[in-house]
Amino acid sequence: MSRVNTVLGPVPAEELGLVAVHEHIGYGMPGSELDTKWWKTPEQRYEETVPKLRRFHELGGGTFVDATGICNGRDVDHYKSLSAKTGVHIVACTGFVGGDTALPHFANAGVDYLTRQFVHEITVGIGDTGSRAGVIKVGVSRGGRMTDLDKRIYRAAARAALTTGAPILTHLAIDAENAIAIFEEEGLPLHRVLFGHVDDGVNADKTRDVWIAEKGGRIGFDTFGYETELPDPPFWARPRKERLDHFLRFVDGGRRLHQVLASADANCSPLGWPGVKGHTVNYIFEDLIPDLRAAGLDETAIKTIFVDNPAAFLTLQK
Repeated sequence: MSRVNTVLGPVPAEELGLVAVHEHIGYGMPGSELDTKWWKTPEQRYEETVPKLRRFHELGGGTFVDATGICNGRDVDHYKSLSAKTGVHIVACTGFVGGDTALPHFANAGVDYLTRQFVHEITVGIGDTGSRAGVIKVGVSRGGRMTDLDKRIYRAAARAALTTGAPILTHLAIDAENAIAIFEEEGLPLHRVLFGHVDDGVNADKTRDVWIAEKGGRIGFDTFGYETELPDPPFWARPRKERLDHFLRFVDGGRRLHQVLASADANCSPLGWPGVKGHTVNYIFEDLIPDLRAAGLDETAIKTIFVDNPAAFLTLQK
């Protein structure tokens, strides 16, 4: 039986339902959660997060993939409580958003050590939570080119993916040539990698999304909702129509439909920064899916993007 690691235990992939494949319960830079300005009590974090997850569930959402790396505020006991309270499956990550977010203990580690860390979190558990990671997160450090540390993390992620059957999710798809070279050297099939954020307003024109797809990778349009039309848009925002048109060009009338996944990359309760007001995971239901329908995608295509593709991607393939 196909299965996916969630924070409350493995579930059959067929039970995931509609998946938000790249989101955050609470994301911040290392140490931000200890800054007294941003310290949040459990009650405050629940107050910010539970209504969003409950609404997600009411609208038809089944699974929320938390793409928060090891040093960015990941809190698996919190996720377990939220999942039990709201009925939403939550998938936690191992790995790092980018080498520049790894604390020195990990930044100074070699590939073998990092591989063991990732494998342990996928097969044994994250800390003493008893919960296993379901996805390996990797990323490119600021500057847009992979550093030596990034390359060590990518190589360790590939080895852990081969050992455990877990998939890899990238933060940004820039510098994909280096990433794909590492994955190919390690013998990892590229359909086990979701190359994320191809659609953000900073890097979209630098991202070779079609080339990545032709190599066999999965493509993540997962910053939907970060629009220049927001009252206070972030620097990576993009006009709503421009992003949608990019998505439709990539899908190419359905030719690449089976390689694409979509999400909103929203923060339920941000750490160390105020987040983006007016943007939540529920953009998927409130705006994105209606936009896709209006653009001519039928219900079968929408199910492929949000149900079938994520289930295949998240399944532990051993």
